[in-house]
Amino acid sequence: MTAPQRGYSATKDQLLARLRRIEGQVRGVEKMVDDDRYCIDVLTQISAIQAALDKVGLGLVDGHARHCMREGASAGRAEELTTEMMAAVGRLMKRG
Repeated sequence: MTAPQRGYSATKDQLLARLRRIEGQVRGVEKMVDDDRYCIDVLTQISAIQAALDKVGLGLVDGHARHCMREGASAGRAEELTTEMMAAVGRLMKRG
């Protein structure tokens, strides 16, 4: 059985590599806390992780708009997919 084509399928290896780097950054923050590092240094690294995740998220939105939405529009689902994507973008942009 073939995996479905997704908006990120063409760059899946790059996406996975970026996510692995982010995972390493998170482990680094965990070590910083374990080592009792200065609060501002920990917060700076958390900010860098959030920026990296935002970049991944925006890349996924771009791929979704260029691939999934185009396919959905040709299948008559443009309105539904637009609503779904805008809700996802809204969740992506929300921060505590």
